[in-house]
Amino acid sequence: MKEFKGKKILIVGGAGFVGSNLANKLLKNSDCKQLIIVDNLISSEVENIPIDERVKFLQGSIADDALLQQLDEGLDYVFHLSCYHGNQSSIFDPLKDHENNTITSLKLFNHLERFSNLKKVVYAAAGCAVAEKTYDDAEETLEDAPISLFHDSPYSISKLIGEFYGNYFFLKNNFPFVKARFQNVYGPREILGAGRWRGTPHTVWRNVTPTFIWKALHDEELPLDNGGETSRDFIYVEDLVSGLIHCAISGTPGEAYNLASGVETKILELAEKIIKISNSKSHLKIMPARNWDRSGRRFGSTKKSKKELGFSVKVALHEGLESTILWTKDNYELIKKNILKHEISVPDVKKYHS
Repeated sequence: MKEFKGKKILIVGGAGFVGSNLANKLLKNSDCKQLIIVDNLISSEVENIPIDERVKFLQGSIADDALLQQLDEGLDYVFHLSCYHGNQSSIFDPLKDHENNTITSLKLFNHLERFSNLKKVVYAAAGCAVAEKTYDDAEETLEDAPISLFHDSPYSISKLIGEFYGNYFFLKNNFPFVKARFQNVYGPREILGAGRWRGTPHTVWRNVTPTFIWKALHDEELPLDNGGETSRDFIYVEDLVSGLIHCAISGTPGEAYNLASGVETKILELAEKIIKISNSKSHLKIMPARNWDRSGRRFGSTKKSKKELGFSVKVALHEGLESTILWTKDNYELIKKNILKHEISVPDVKKYHS
């Protein structure tokens, strides 16, 4: 990655699941001059921050004016990955979502607008916010898909507003803004229970893949909302990080790019794969569809990213699950510690104390 040699890079949300994987890849595979990580640790842990003399960690919200003033105007690349994690947490507290998703993006972009050295600002956009809401057969979601004015969660709304603000500054002053539309990311460094309690059990049981893996390793039931007929596009975090780097190097300002596998996988199939790979005795628990979620089936188109960025995934789902299960076993005590710190609020985590 010669493009990053001698460069100053900022990762907002760099202690999180995706951010820490990106940080480690940049430090390992590029000769960057400095890597600044900003994170308020609401849904992440300090253990994820790499130890390297090039790393500067600023703990706090990127919406904090005092913190913003510490940013070097010589920044070359910015990856804005922070968010108030999860649909359920945003539904429980829309104001917290607004504070940590919407205000953060606006204040960051407004501050960076005057930085003359910026090559690219890559924003973690949400593929779910533009995907068609359907339980019928899904069609691949294109980057220019129409956007509905009706959404299932404040999280979906705020991620779109981040795109709108970035687009505004792009039109206003050629702000080098690129939108990376995430699909369902999974892989190492996603710590169940990371960060602070956010009002719902989804503080612990966040994304479906790490939740199913943890429960499968304890032979617990795997809950299948809508009977597992819901589908998602799963992308391994190593591939997603590669996609972010492609966006930074080759992305056209003002454009959006799907970071997707292009493969639709039913949650039932995901559960069965995890049970088989982990040699689990878990059973499947059929559940009704979530009452707030109209996004039954979806997957992203890969055509534009492949053509314009030269990006495509390398890791198939089975291989990625094997690596993630192994990482979970190797980091069992770290994950258990983070789950158990919420045990007063989530009584059922006590069963994992043994």
